[in-house]
Amino acid sequence: MWRRYNIPVQISGGFFLFIAWFGLVNGWGLLGLTLLAALAHEMGHLLVLKAVGGRVTGFSLGVLGAVLGTDSAALSYRREMLVVAAGPAMNLILAAAASGWGGANPLWVGINLVLCLFNLLPIRPLDGGRLLELAVSWVWGPLAGERAAAAVGAAASSGLALFLLWLVWVTGGSLWLLPAAAGLMAAALREIRGELAAAI
Repeated sequence: MWRRYNIPVQISGGFFLFIAWFGLVNGWGLLGLTLLAALAHEMGHLLVLKAVGGRVTGFSLGVLGAVLGTDSAALSYRREMLVVAAGPAMNLILAAAASGWGGANPLWVGINLVLCLFNLLPIRPLDGGRLLELAVSWVWGPLAGERAAAAVGAAASSGLALFLLWLVWVTGGSLWLLPAAAGLMAAALREIRGELAAAI
């Protein structure tokens, strides 16, 4: 971990492994477009965070992507939900704008749509998991939000990891899915451990 602009930055080894694997299997051009779409996604979060008066407290990169730490305690649930939703919204806007152009690159459109939908999965640290936690917390309180996000996240990440492993099996070796499956299983185990610790 190191600090940049007085913000702690952490990059896991799994992130580098996934990037290298993805580039080798799918080509460096596709990797470049994907990283550009991911950067736009994070810029969406950052722009709305600044607009609602929040600030960045940390940044990390892992197998499931980037996590932007914020001073969420200083934001209302509504404002924090706007910040979280801004990343997928940015990818959706880019895909819609590109598809409206006559010479649009269908690969760019597809990457942005996939990134948008992937980030809306109800799995923390993805945006969908955080949105679920915030929405339930807003209505029933933080404890209910934490429990709902943990239960749904554990089920969704376990199910998706098993689906990816099945997909690797039936396709005869789409091995680039293995790091994502491992990351999803790690997310599921983290949520299950959190639930068990809360129950004790």
